Amino acid sequence: MSATDRIRSRIAAVATYLPPTTRSTAETEEQLRRLNPGLALPTGLVGRLTGVERVHLRPDGWQTSDLAVAAARGALEESPGPVDLLLFASASQDLIEPATSHIVSAKLGLGCPVMDIKNACNSVLNAMQVADALITSGQYRRVLIASGEEPSHAVRWRLDDQRQFLRSFAGYTMSDGGAAVLLEQVGGEQEAGPGILGSRFVAHSEHWAVGTLPAGGSVNPHAEGGSYFDMDGAALQRAFAEVGVGLVEQTIAELGHRVGDLDFVAVHQVARSYHDTIVEVLGIDPARTVVTISEHGNLASVTLPLQLQLARERGLVGDGSLVALVGLAGGISLGAMVVRL
Repeated sequence: MSATDRIRSRIAAVATYLPPTTRSTAETEEQLRRLNPGLALPTGLVGRLTGVERVHLRPDGWQTSDLAVAAARGALEESPGPVDLLLFASASQDLIEPATSHIVSAKLGLGCPVMDIKNACNSVLNAMQVADALITSGQYRRVLIASGEEPSHAVRWRLDDQRQFLRSFAGYTMSDGGAAVLLEQVGGEQEAGPGILGSRFVAHSEHWAVGTLPAGGSVNPHAEGGSYFDMDGAALQRAFAEVGVGLVEQTIAELGHRVGDLDFVAVHQVARSYHDTIVEVLGIDPARTVVTISEHGNLASVTLPLQLQLARERGLVGDGSLVALVGLAGGISLGAMVVRL
């Protein structure tokens, strides 16, 4: 098959669900001081270090699957049609067994095969990689990727000391939300036609212990001591700085483009300072990005779909736009994907 006849997968729909209930960073700090009167917690520290102003909180009684379903329904309304495969992609899950994709599928009333894809905040990006491979190999025509992130249950409110506050810090910046991306098969008759043009992923797994949610697996099967975020934020920042973001430029260059050719770049946002540094290092025009960390917190794997959706709503991208998706995740792993809309 020639390059011009090559099957591609294109983004047919993107949708997100952000719970209307929010908690401001000031409210977070006020609650921490109230529950931990013996600790001297600096006022405004969370906001100064991360740029987070508020986070979203799931509706009462909602599970991770419910957040994913809410977003998936939006994607299916945007692009109706059959679904040949459902991938649930998230750092969160309803249960260890069965795969949360089964629960999402049942709530949506689907009858297709399912599986879970998990790689922390890169879960959706990796699911797009998997879906693209399955579509371009001819196994499926339409793949629905659904994500539900529910980190609010892992926030530690009662603290033993200042050190525990610092290691629990990530939880105070993370949001609940849902996202869905629908990929479908298209022909490659036009060289500049829509589709996923290429991607590149790397992992530096020697840093896996820098950030964990240590419960529910064989290490701590019964969540002794609770199920809370435990992260060395300074070590995580050093690890990302050591690895760098060179693979983004490599991915773009291998496809015959330059960073300046991109109409929009979505970057996973752990903190506002991380985002600004990456944008500066890559030489990206800040006007071609969307900052979500301030108003929406760290949405884990929901972040990139949200930025793409906002870029569309704000007129930053449209049909034919060249877009890069840049993922950063604990573990640690990085990924870059270039897409023609």
